[in-house]
Amino acid sequence: MGLGGCIILIAVGAILTFATDWHMNGVNLDLVGIILMAVGLIGLATFSGIAQRRRVVVPSATPVIEEDGRPHHHDGYRDGYGM
Repeated sequence: MGLGGCIILIAVGAILTFATDWHMNGVNLDLVGIILMAVGLIGLATFSGIAQRRRVVVPSATPVIEEDGRPHHHDGYRDGYGM
C-alpha cells in the first residue's frame, strides 16, 4: 500500500465517522471509520519509514588507479579471461 492508499483510507474513514448519519443494523459506521483512519495512519508511518531508508545514498566503489595514473578497466580480455 503506497502513500495514496493510506491517504484514501484516512479520507474514507473520516467521511464515515464525521460526515455520515447512516444507521445500519449490526454495523457501527463510526467505529469502522475510526479503524480505517487508524490503519491509514499506521500505513502512512510505515511508508514514510521505508521511504526514508530508500533515500540513503551508498557511496559507489572507487575505481582502481594504476601506477601510471590511468583507471584500470576489466573488460574480460586483457586480464586473461577472454583468451
